[in-house]
Amino acid sequence: MNASSDVEIDNAFATAVQQQASAVIIGADAFFLSRRAQLVALAARHTLPTIFRYREESTSGGLMSYGTDLADAYRLQGNHVGRVLKGEMPSDLPVQQSTKVQLILNLKTARTLGLTFPLALLGRADEVIE
Repeated sequence: MNASSDVEIDNAFATAVQQQASAVIIGADAFFLSRRAQLVALAARHTLPTIFRYREESTSGGLMSYGTDLADAYRLQGNHVGRVLKGEMPSDLPVQQSTKVQLILNLKTARTLGLTFPLALLGRADEVIE
């Protein structure tokens, strides 16, 4: 489903519940990141397990997130900016992409949803929120 407004997000969750979705995956998008409180609240209200892309969504109450470590990505960007400010030409710099990903699990949200994470998944998590 697509959503590009607060009302469309509400409607998308209502449709997911109506269609008996067993879980929701929220895509990586600045719009969705800025609406994380709304998304987390809707997931909780509809008791719908929801997987997010960024750590901030899990720490805000989302069930889990798996995606780019933003701190690492910003560090790489800062290094590039520093090199440009020291006189290097941007066209001479290598293209870099953050390769560090994080798996964050929120046990409190899992308990609220009546879910448990397998021990193997808990062991692989970068962070477990109690």
